[in-house]
Amino acid sequence: MPKRTLFIVIEGLDRSGKTTQTAILHERLVAAGHDTKLMKFPDRTTAIGKMIDSYLKSESELDDHAIHLLFSANRWELASTITQTLLHPSPITVLCDRYAFSGIAFTASKPADIPFEWCRAPDVGLPAPDLTIFLDISPETAKERGGYGEERYEKEEMQRKVRAVFGRIGGEMIASSERGDEEHASLAQGGRGRWVMIDAGRECEEVAKEIWTLVEPLVKEGADTPIGKLWIDKGLK
Repeated sequence: MPKRTLFIVIEGLDRSGKTTQTAILHERLVAAGHDTKLMKFPDRTTAIGKMIDSYLKSESELDDHAIHLLFSANRWELASTITQTLLHPSPITVLCDRYAFSGIAFTASKPADIPFEWCRAPDVGLPAPDLTIFLDISPETAKERGGYGEERYEKEEMQRKVRAVFGRIGGEMIASSERGDEEHASLAQGGRGRWVMIDAGRECEEVAKEIWTLVEPLVKEGADTPIGKLWIDKGLK
């Protein structure tokens, strides 16, 4: 099949520098001649996104199951946009600040004790990233950064639990890629579909440099595999 562009996701705890690093990477990609569509989840501009925004600012209350499904619906609202962009005749890279992995990590960390598998199920079949960069930072370090605590989930204990769930997700993604399972062949081939953890507790410039070193050669090469679908072969139809 002809080459296509890459779908890159940057994940991490709150105040890990995700938005900053996503913006820096976007600028570098564009400067290097790669047209890039920048996306962010939740997308607070849609009707569903506005409900999520109100919840995150603690201006409204929703059942934990209901808000989780709204987060997922917000991603599904834009799933076709991601796919169409990646397959566009004019090459356009998709760069995303947060994705389904955040949805799982935050809901599974709540006191409601919602099962991990239930949290993952609504996102089964979403377009799968070719590369996920996880910005790892301790909750203690994140707490020292400006603006911490402004939104609902920015509590140290909550962030510690979220970090642990992200560890589980990353471990599963890495194991699948390393095994080269048939069910993940479209992602594992060529080292794509990778989950890469980066120490985000360092200076911004150091983190940005490591991200660029990782991303630049992959974007130049492009992808010659179909767009994957998240967890579609795990029996979670």
